[in-house]
Amino acid sequence: MSNQDSFINEVTEEVRRDKLFKLFRRYGWIGVLAIVLIVAGAAVNEWRKARIAAEAQATGDAIIVALDANDALARATALAELDAGDNQSRKAVLSLLAADAALDDGNVAEAIAKLEELANNTSAPAPFRDLATIKATILGAGTLPPDERIARLNAMSLSGSAFRLIAMEQIALAEVELGQTDAAIARLRDILADAAVTQDLRRRASQLIVALGGVLSAG
Repeated sequence: MSNQDSFINEVTEEVRRDKLFKLFRRYGWIGVLAIVLIVAGAAVNEWRKARIAAEAQATGDAIIVALDANDALARATALAELDAGDNQSRKAVLSLLAADAALDDGNVAEAIAKLEELANNTSAPAPFRDLATIKATILGAGTLPPDERIARLNAMSLSGSAFRLIAMEQIALAEVELGQTDAAIARLRDILADAAVTQDLRRRASQLIVALGGVLSAG
């Protein structure tokens, strides 16, 4: 390489560095701002996580204190005074616990009312609404007509709900009340054939099939 070529290369490199420096001076603040925003965003996210964890722990501690009350009425009162804030899952848990406390106090009507309120709250997570619906239907079995109980639980029995099989069991019991024995036995067999059936539910379904004069398999 000649001296002239070397000189040209040096000048070219110097021009590139000069352009790069000018670009940095003009637009470098954008990169600095981006870094600041990333760091600030991470800090805010960590603070938010810490706040959520602290709120959850505080609510859990308050629930434990409330459940340690001496009698059911005191537990129900203490639970009613708790504030879950805007967290719908915590609100749902408190509603379920309040219903249990009312039931322990012998107030079935109040327990059903609390469960119905949760079941109809579209802001609450679906699993909590389904559980409330199941519990309210079971508690109200003595007053709700069997066809109404079937109508309330039918959609849940056909969905992917975690309580689908329990809904099917309750529908079978309602079908027995209506004299629809064959339909009840067929539904109970479907429960037994489901891979998700628990041992307790399997035992109850098997016993009911036998009590109804059926056999445990369609064959």
